[in-house]
Amino acid sequence: MRETKLDKSFELFEIKAVAEEIIKNLSSKVVLFYGDMGSGKTTLIKALVSALGSEDEVSSPTFSIVNEYAISKGKIFHFDLYRIADEEEVFNFGIEDYFESDAWIFVEWPQILESFIPEPFHSIELKTNSASGRTLKLK
Repeated sequence: MRETKLDKSFELFEIKAVAEEIIKNLSSKVVLFYGDMGSGKTTLIKALVSALGSEDEVSSPTFSIVNEYAISKGKIFHFDLYRIADEEEVFNFGIEDYFESDAWIFVEWPQILESFIPEPFHSIELKTNSASGRTLKLK
């Protein structure tokens, strides 16, 4: 079982500070995001991308599967695997190459790849408490 590094309840207006706190607690550039639809995974990723120094427009890659954002020291790849039917589909677009890079990798809906994702990585579980309240667990 993975150790919890951060267990936090917050309001959405605090998301920038939460993103900065998450980054301080990361020892890996690979982060998997779990949570129900509408729990704020993409919103949190937008804040993380900004905190890492990117000025790129962040949007959900639901249909493109992966979005790329530039930062001064490399790239961030943001995956949304919600529409992926099976592992073969992600291997067809070469996801293993992304994991072998030195880039930041943020993956929404990673369940289909759990057995493939190489260590080390972190996971963030988001839960909705209210219209603007969330709880996250960083492991």
